[in-house]
Amino acid sequence: MFVGRRRELDLFADRLERIRVTGEGQSVAIRGRRQVGKSRLVQEFCDRSEVPYCFYEAVKGMSPTDAIGDLLQALRESSLAAGRAGDTLPSVAPANWGDMFKLLAQVLPDSPSVVVLDEMPWLSEQETTFDGHLQVAWDRLLSRKPVLLLLLGSDLHMMQRFTEYDRPFYGRADNLVLHALNPAETARQTGLTGADAIDAHLITGGLPGIVRRWGSGMPAADFLERQLTDQTSPLFSVPEAALAAEFPLADMSSRVFEAIGGQGGRTFTNIARDAGAQGNPVSSGTLSPVLSRLADDKQIVAVDRPLSTRPSKLAVYRIADTNLSLYVAMLREVHHLVRRDREAAARTIIARRWSTWRGLAVEPLVREALARAGGDGGLPWDDVLEVGGWWNRQANPEIDLVGADRMPVASRVPFAGSIKWQDGAFDRHHLAGLVRDAPLIPGFEPGAGGLVVVSRSGVDLPDDAVDLVWGPDDVLGAWTA
Repeated sequence: MFVGRRRELDLFADRLERIRVTGEGQSVAIRGRRQVGKSRLVQEFCDRSEVPYCFYEAVKGMSPTDAIGDLLQALRESSLAAGRAGDTLPSVAPANWGDMFKLLAQVLPDSPSVVVLDEMPWLSEQETTFDGHLQVAWDRLLSRKPVLLLLLGSDLHMMQRFTEYDRPFYGRADNLVLHALNPAETARQTGLTGADAIDAHLITGGLPGIVRRWGSGMPAADFLERQLTDQTSPLFSVPEAALAAEFPLADMSSRVFEAIGGQGGRTFTNIARDAGAQGNPVSSGTLSPVLSRLADDKQIVAVDRPLSTRPSKLAVYRIADTNLSLYVAMLREVHHLVRRDREAAARTIIARRWSTWRGLAVEPLVREALARAGGDGGLPWDDVLEVGGWWNRQANPEIDLVGADRMPVASRVPFAGSIKWQDGAFDRHHLAGLVRDAPLIPGFEPGAGGLVVVSRSGVDLPDDAVDLVWGPDDVLGAWTA
């Protein structure tokens, strides 16, 4: 069953309807990290659209000549070539991309159709004139046909650059960023609710290829147990393939990524030390651009900064995708043990590390949920649009939740709060720590600022002790399936 993606499917359907009305082409550039389901989404749309289409998937490292030949073959086998259009296709592939796109334009019917170029950055990588040929063909030929051109790519930086102002295709395509399934979509697919659904989302990262393997209503412990008997499980193979694609060489980027690891945020100094060699930390001049590339270009690393009314240069770095984080934190080691038929040792690693990892991994999800609720008017404070955390240079104290009207520097801090995602209720002892530490946040006013608690196992507090209490169902409720 195809789950979720209603907004994206509606967007494509809207573009196709516009094409029917105007008779003019539309183009959408779709980018998203590997395994988020770009190809599956577009295939689902093509199947539902009931119009002729051609779906071409590029191959990394293929020469332009071979790539053009493959596109011609895909076109020949597609529903676009059915009937008379197929008779116009030559037996020999065109010499260059410009001629190939001219041929494509000749085949397109006068009624709506869809053309998909998947992993398009690999075509640009092998032929520097590809973007220019596509732009010329679009302006002169393709856009005059009732065609929806969908351009897909997993290289986030190259796809973002593809439509920027200094590139040939600027202004010619709408941009769509495809993320993993949201927690509500994961819950629907897995048949879980509350804390169990959040566990499933953290484990899978919302990646459809893993979510589809989850048995309906199966608790996280049972799912993990079942995967230990399958060396080829996507729980292992999907993150393994993603890391191989992101870091094909054992270079500085891979060392920095490994130094960040899967156990929560790491400081610049920690990363420099652990990514260094022979006891020497990586220099700031080397590490800074690598972290920037991992965070901004690859978007595989997230950067968290203290949120308050005072600017801060402090930052911690974490793996952005929870499935990759879990893989680095424990599943890679577990997989090695499973391959050696040492399932008991694999279970021990999961049992020892799971609770701590989950408690850290859930924090960004809770912050996003509260921020979404604030934007939808679902919090007691009307001006909360952003939610982060706060800490000082000594990381003592660390406040899990800070509600603000904006970031990175807020003008107001309406609330501070704590997350407790371990077994046992949030009690008076935990509240005392929050009450003691919250006034240290620049911009938080005791008595005026609110207190928020998000707990996996409920609270053991007087009714009026805090202003807002959330549980797992409230976190899930910030999203709609």
